[in-house]
Amino acid sequence: MIKHNRFRLLSLLIAFQGLSLFAWAQSVQTYSATITQDDLKKHLTYIASDELEGRDTGSKGIRLAADYVVKHFKEWGLTGPVASNAANSFLQPVPLQTTRFETTLSIKGKNLEPFKDYIFINSGIATGKAKTDIVFGGYGIDDEAYSDFRNTKLDVKDKAVVILNDEPRNAEGKYLISGTDKPSEKWNMNARMELLRNKGAKYVLIAIPDETFNRYAGMMKASAERGSLGLAGAAPRPARMAGDMIVPMSGVAALVGANQADFETRMKAAQNQSLAGTMKTKLKADIKKVQTQIFCNNVLGFVEGTDKKDEVIILSAHYDHVGIQNGKIMNGADDDGSGVVAVMEMAEAFAKAKADGNAPRRSVLFLLVTAEEKGLLGSQYYADQNPIFPLANTVADLNIDMIGRMDDKYKDNPNYVYVIGSDRLSTDLHNIGEEVNKKYFSDLKLDYTYNDPNDPNRFYFRSDHYNFAKHGIPSMFYFNGVHADYHQPTDDVEKIHFGKLEKITRYIFSTAWEIANREERLVVDKKQ
Repeated sequence: MIKHNRFRLLSLLIAFQGLSLFAWAQSVQTYSATITQDDLKKHLTYIASDELEGRDTGSKGIRLAADYVVKHFKEWGLTGPVASNAANSFLQPVPLQTTRFETTLSIKGKNLEPFKDYIFINSGIATGKAKTDIVFGGYGIDDEAYSDFRNTKLDVKDKAVVILNDEPRNAEGKYLISGTDKPSEKWNMNARMELLRNKGAKYVLIAIPDETFNRYAGMMKASAERGSLGLAGAAPRPARMAGDMIVPMSGVAALVGANQADFETRMKAAQNQSLAGTMKTKLKADIKKVQTQIFCNNVLGFVEGTDKKDEVIILSAHYDHVGIQNGKIMNGADDDGSGVVAVMEMAEAFAKAKADGNAPRRSVLFLLVTAEEKGLLGSQYYADQNPIFPLANTVADLNIDMIGRMDDKYKDNPNYVYVIGSDRLSTDLHNIGEEVNKKYFSDLKLDYTYNDPNDPNRFYFRSDHYNFAKHGIPSMFYFNGVHADYHQPTDDVEKIHFGKLEKITRYIFSTAWEIANREERLVVDKKQ
């Protein structure tokens, strides 16, 4: 009798689970269908409008974008999870600051002019005033095949070192270290900077041809005057170009106090591993660091789950862009307005499911981050410094960055999306993405081209999902590839393919729904 009752109870349980799975499948399609082209277009028309002036980090435009998203999150019934922000729990303040340098350099009492005589590049240099000898350091290389230090009396400690932006060659023009027509990878400028710092050099000046100098000066002047943006209190990011100062070839000749012929003699001497050493002149430097606080926010909306609510799935995108450049508004409709409105539509769909009594088992965090264009800073702050939910309880990050256009490869076919990172940490995540696509989106091609670890574009490291992946959180990045309007004032709403945007958003929603409702948490079975 007892065995018979157990059998009946087990049969009922199996039947109940079968009904639950059927209802689950219906729910995916029901709530996925609430994601529409009309709604996506309505939201994107505002997010990528001229009124928002390109949504530059810290600008009025990005604040208007945040207000718009928060307004809709509230209307749809999401909660703001940032308990520490009493003013607005949907906003996570991100402490940013700009850093720029005011520099005065002089040789023999003559002041050098920035961007005409030198380019200052910060790489952890000490600020303040200094006067030091200048030494010619050849190429700044210490290798078995060639060395500027062995068998010489070169002493760079506490000095300003001038080095050449090249590698030594033999009489046939081959590079000595690599033995080929190409310089070695080992002695790139970063490696030389590290060597010279370890030997105690105070400043490094890299001699480069005038043409190269002028190109760098044109590219870097505006950004140097504006300053670099970073997280307040965080370790500075490495300089984009190694070294502290770059001076043109003609500037080095004047700096040496010799004519061009004498300078060429010094170059030949360096190639023969016989350096002239200390030059009969000094460098005076006065370097001031100027920092300014910038105020901006990540935007967070939250749908709490049911029996597995302590586990959290993140759906992310960046809502900043690059502002106004050369007097033209960079609206960023695809980059990343498309991701913003996709996250918004998925937030509305999950909120509606919860309101209907079909809340996901796991909780879902909708995270729109700031300052992605400045170096993934908003997501770095959340993941590295102030995660609102413990990273140990974060199951996955599905990140969207540009899904509204077609690239050249698929110019006549909108039914594709590049998927990056799906299998880097979790086979489960990759398999779910494949299974959801086969079940509901049979004509959508998942292209893994940019997931190749040898992809020269390195897209895996270039969007906000990476700040979660580096902590071992399974992460997937959805992308449509680069097009001619990328980071141009022509990245406008009129060029968005809303049918494509709708389909991919529904696909990502369905993937998130599966992750949120499955019994087992995603297994991390691979190392970064």
